[in-house]
Amino acid sequence: MNVQQIINNNVISALDPNGREVVIMGKGIGFHAKRGKIDNSMVEKIFYLDNQSELDRFKELLVNLPMEHIKVSNEIISYANMVLNKKINQNIYITLTDHINFAIERYNKGMLFDNPLLWEVQSLYRKEYLIGEYSVALINKELGIKLPIDEAASIALHIVNAEYDSNMNETINFTKLMPEVLNIVKKEFQIELDELSLSYERFVTHLKLMVQRILKKNQFDVLDVEFNKTIKNMYPQEYQCSKLIARFLEERLGHPIAQEEISLLAIHVRRIIVQT
Repeated sequence: MNVQQIINNNVISALDPNGREVVIMGKGIGFHAKRGKIDNSMVEKIFYLDNQSELDRFKELLVNLPMEHIKVSNEIISYANMVLNKKINQNIYITLTDHINFAIERYNKGMLFDNPLLWEVQSLYRKEYLIGEYSVALINKELGIKLPIDEAASIALHIVNAEYDSNMNETINFTKLMPEVLNIVKKEFQIELDELSLSYERFVTHLKLMVQRILKKNQFDVLDVEFNKTIKNMYPQEYQCSKLIARFLEERLGHPIAQEEISLLAIHVRRIIVQT
């Protein structure tokens, strides 16, 4: 690789064999790069970001943030990738690293706040919240501090953003909407929902992706009269519940919801009530 920039003694940017700029982290790697070479044995992590703007922003963070904050963030992201076993948006290296640094700064200044969405995050994003708990424990151990458990929910929301390629406003708004959607299902069928079930997790995931499609005006809208008719006849009560949810979301989101979305949602309503 060809060295492009010495960011500090532990971080450099370079061009990979394809001419793509990457950021390389490793203890003392910047010192050796000053002499015109990269010692591959010193490479701890290579960061690939999607565009130049994100790359420049990440390099700016690396210049200004303590290396221990960057390393703990990288370890958390690696753990999240392993647990979720899916590709997540690389922008998380910017957003989560910046958030962790800010959380530590607040802690050092005695500025600790409760997270008003703690219960919702625990309920809706079980895997991500557990990653958040791991993250708080790791930060506290590595940096010798004691962040409150509420911080696990904040970290979980950043992971959800990267997982579903959404932004923080979308995720927070969805997190606030979901308890009301779930209450519609509970009231319609007079049941309690098993928050630990796979059907519950799938229902939440479907709703989140559905809301994303609505907001991005990219709904399933291929008219299939027979499909919609079949779902309506097979699951009349679930279909009615789906229509109630759609009406609620239309009011809150300010967008009409396609018939196909309502029919697909009815299938997920069916799954969640059968397995409860």
